[in-house]
Amino acid sequence: MANTHFGFKTVDENEKARHVRSVFDSVAPKYDVMNDLMSAGLHRLWKRYTIAVANPQPGHQVLDIAGGTGDLSLAFARKVGAAGRVVHTDINEAMLREGRTRLLDLGVVLPTMVCDAEKLPFADNSFDIVTVAFGLRNMTHKELALAEMHRTLKPGGKLLVLEFSRVAKPLEKAYDWYSFNILPKIGKWVANDEESYRYLAESIRMHPDQETLRQMMKAAGFGHVDVHNLTGGVVALHVGIKC
Repeated sequence: MANTHFGFKTVDENEKARHVRSVFDSVAPKYDVMNDLMSAGLHRLWKRYTIAVANPQPGHQVLDIAGGTGDLSLAFARKVGAAGRVVHTDINEAMLREGRTRLLDLGVVLPTMVCDAEKLPFADNSFDIVTVAFGLRNMTHKELALAEMHRTLKPGGKLLVLEFSRVAKPLEKAYDWYSFNILPKIGKWVANDEESYRYLAESIRMHPDQETLRQMMKAAGFGHVDVHNLTGGVVALHVGIKC
């Protein structure tokens, strides 16, 4: 029996997915509101930057992993057009349902499915772009997920991983104080769930830093990996090319 981390706690790795699912079942209804409050709206700019770096073209095939409420899926769908395809996925059904409903309300119909990033149900060399935003840190076996993302990309395709990362040293104390004192309180007031947002703060600290994740992506087969630090390293965008 192997152990892994769930925030700062140690759990059986077979149980982590269940714990993560419980968190996102709880936060799904207020997820978009909380994102705006937690980041002061910056998450929208981070995602816009991700789309710009991805540079999707009409006709491209795109896989959005941990797509949640559909921000990136919607933006990609508008870029790839009717000739392209965006597959909107998440391991959490509650999050995926929120996203699908939101997309349908906007008149956007996309292939939507519950799937595990560690066992993607897609053929080799299927997608021009694969993206995962704020989801990799919750995966139990990140190396397996990255290998699956590499497998499903076409040669020359891009993986974009947008994730919380290590902030610049001068920001550390202020960022830690906000994360562990303010963030859980916002979660309690808005989503009536303090513990889930405490876990989210802890999970950021347990996620690999910029260079470690870059090396993990290279180990998964990506021939070239760029790292874009955003907002002082609060978030990093890792861009891997399948050579």
